[in-house]
Amino acid sequence: MLKPDDSQPDLKATFDTLRAAWLETRPSADQRVDDLKRLQRAFGKRLDEMVEAISADFGHRSRHESLLGEGSVVLSEIKHTLRKLKSWMKPERRSAGWKLLPASAEIRHIPLGVVGIIAPWNYPVNLALAPLVAAIAAGNHVFLKPSEHTPRTAAFLQSLLSEVFPPSRVAVAQGGAELSAAFSELPFDHLFFTGSTAVGRKVMAAAARNLTPVTLELGGKSPAIVSPSANLERAARRIATGKFFNAGQTCIAPDYVLVSREKRDELVRLIKQEVSARYNDKQGFDDYTSIVNEAQFARLNGLLEDAAARGHERVPLLDPASLPAGRERLLAPTAVLDPASDSAVMRDEIFGPILPVVGYISLDEAIAYVGERDRPLALYCFGDDKAEIEAMLQSIVAGGVCVNDTLYQFACADLPFGGVGASGMGHYHGREGFLTFSKAMPVLRKYEPSASDLIRPPYKGLTNWLVRLVTKLH
Repeated sequence: MLKPDDSQPDLKATFDTLRAAWLETRPSADQRVDDLKRLQRAFGKRLDEMVEAISADFGHRSRHESLLGEGSVVLSEIKHTLRKLKSWMKPERRSAGWKLLPASAEIRHIPLGVVGIIAPWNYPVNLALAPLVAAIAAGNHVFLKPSEHTPRTAAFLQSLLSEVFPPSRVAVAQGGAELSAAFSELPFDHLFFTGSTAVGRKVMAAAARNLTPVTLELGGKSPAIVSPSANLERAARRIATGKFFNAGQTCIAPDYVLVSREKRDELVRLIKQEVSARYNDKQGFDDYTSIVNEAQFARLNGLLEDAAARGHERVPLLDPASLPAGRERLLAPTAVLDPASDSAVMRDEIFGPILPVVGYISLDEAIAYVGERDRPLALYCFGDDKAEIEAMLQSIVAGGVCVNDTLYQFACADLPFGGVGASGMGHYHGREGFLTFSKAMPVLRKYEPSASDLIRPPYKGLTNWLVRLVTKLH
């Protein structure tokens, strides 16, 4: 497996090794099950090591958030896949249609070959291993590129995967942006990328040179719409959870909130009450995660400075003076009230503990506000009126939806996860992940007699009559 100081030409050599091994022996169903079980056991035994590696990369990462957002999700994905894999692999019967009788039709889901996975820094284990589980289940070999921004976690992944898989079946490449660019240019049978929209465009362009199909899990500005019928206390509690888990460094975190104007201040007060209750002592701050690096910390402070320069009201949801001394890159949760549409906090994905709260006059106005922007990766609908919820579901196109809560659509192993438009393309998790890394190969079996023996040139007499008959009958 490649380490950060290895040369880029080794990428092609590693790829060729993976491809040659796959061509020689494709993983059987039993091999895939055994692989996933061994990964499940090895990963389960090393959760403490994972927690320590991620926390070291972040400066501080809540242990509980690492166990919930990384360990639990991956183990659930493996368990679900093991339970369903044999059924996913069975051929699907299809109708051959009367014109082709006697015949039978089916679809077989066959492995693609060698797939590449480029993982991000915000959930560096989950977003590396969850797609890897799907790729292995589908019978592929995998080349993984972890984020250079979380090097200790990358080393953990390299150690874990080398314990479970031979290097001819799963390989890991560590390195920076230059290596990532070269990685994207390898002739993979499928390339899976999680990261920003800007980098996703570059990855897709590089993959296009080899006509490599891609899955892009990107980001964007995911709204939480609090409808007039919503329970404000419940909405505040669950928005706070979704927004400040991992200090907002979550691609599906509620990016901003839309709430009726007359309820805006009350919702902000309730969110502040929730935040203050959660982070008010040492134990609470142990569960408040640091911003991953200085570049991200500076970017987030820049968003707040832009809001201040524009005269937007900023509401500290936690007293900055209460933050524990000695912890680097802690950013206090902050709300920004009614920022302008062209302000930095409303233009760009926030990816941090800053929450714009925008008041609307009517629910229709809120729905239109979301519809005028890029399609989000997630949509959060809060309300107790079924008609209001249905209006949002019918009118807004989003990657996924959670009603009266946040984040949990990602945790459901049997639901596909993916974006739409600028927030991404393609899906993974569960059966959809298996299908993403498979080729749906149609198989038609013809039996005797066959129309081919009758319908052939020269088209005259009986042959001509049969052609006209088949054309007329649909």
